[in-house]
Amino acid sequence: MDRLYLIGSVIGLLLTGNAWWPLRRPAVLGALSFFAGWLTAELPLHHIAFQAALTWWFHGQGAFETPVGEVGLALAGVSWVGLALLLRPAAETRRLIVEAVDEAFEHPGERLVPRRDLGRLAMPFRFGDRAVSRTRDIVYAEGGGPRMRLDVYRPRGDAAGALRPVLLHIHGGGWVIGSKDTQGLPLMRAMAARGWVAVNANYRLSPRATFPDHLIDVKRATAWVRSHIERYGGDPSSIVIAGLSAGAHLASLAALTPNRPELQPGFETADTRLDGCVAMYGVYDVLDRDRDWPHRAMTRLMAKLVIKARPDQAPALWKLASPLDQVGPHAPPFLIVHGDRDTMVPVGQARRFRDALRRAAPEVPVAYAELPGAQHAFDVFYSLRTNLALDGVAAFLERVRVRRRTVGSGEELGGT
Repeated sequence: MDRLYLIGSVIGLLLTGNAWWPLRRPAVLGALSFFAGWLTAELPLHHIAFQAALTWWFHGQGAFETPVGEVGLALAGVSWVGLALLLRPAAETRRLIVEAVDEAFEHPGERLVPRRDLGRLAMPFRFGDRAVSRTRDIVYAEGGGPRMRLDVYRPRGDAAGALRPVLLHIHGGGWVIGSKDTQGLPLMRAMAARGWVAVNANYRLSPRATFPDHLIDVKRATAWVRSHIERYGGDPSSIVIAGLSAGAHLASLAALTPNRPELQPGFETADTRLDGCVAMYGVYDVLDRDRDWPHRAMTRLMAKLVIKARPDQAPALWKLASPLDQVGPHAPPFLIVHGDRDTMVPVGQARRFRDALRRAAPEVPVAYAELPGAQHAFDVFYSLRTNLALDGVAAFLERVRVRRRTVGSGEELGGT
């Protein structure tokens, strides 16, 4: 028993160390490091509780009556301290995002009341919310391919009255996996509970889809919201887009390419302008011109499965696929959030995207929050960091809503 406990303690310590210092290369090892550190970094108290329960059981089996067991207990203690310390940077999340939003916008906004729900921290994968209703699997596009569906979230029992601002969310998954049913759920429910109408949309995935199919679907979803969201209580003139990872890439492109006829086949006249964009740990330069990745995995993924051509074979398409190349004075307000320990998408891309936006559109608010200790996909489920990040995102969205109301619409807000 003592040796078994020692092995378990070593594994726990390795997981804790990986959460603090994740590996980035080679690509396969970096991916394994991400998956191993993801749950550890976001749920440290759950890890401590699980390991403590095991320790109590091993104690009852006499595992600590030998020097081997004592070494295992000491290693477990070191691991628990490391896990507890992971909470310190996570606790700064709300402050960092709100300060970034305050700095970006000229006029101070109303302070939002933080949503406190300790139950969600104890049960991070419980996504239900009695204050929110969800209308599932609404078809927003069909014909010539699979039916594309979305879900609409809104305050439960919402009576007819003033129309509510709309948040359109695009899931991640490296353009090849992912779904509205598994991503963006904390954000959808949080904003619906705050009085927004939230829309979570699927889009065609590679390798069946070839870019820009994914972007066209996002624009179709935007057009659907513009034409149909009023029946669900949403304001079709007030739409902000958000996305995670590959979804942040697509959301950014959608925000930066409004009303481009070549990207709206069959619905060229639809208004696809957006009032703002929330980009969480996105990809902004698929060409990787500054060599942010320590390997070539992203370029190979895009060339083989997503764009299906090398950069030298389709240079225009690769530039279209890079939000960094679509930046211009027409950009709407942006909130860019990225973790400094992201091993899937290096934070350097987010920094350069921020700088490019601020240079191209100096009058447009661009809020940037770099979260210490955060890995990729940190907000897919409820954690301390997720709950605090949701308050920060809500602060940005409310500031965009107020800005739109006070400044106006159309070209004044970055539309074309």
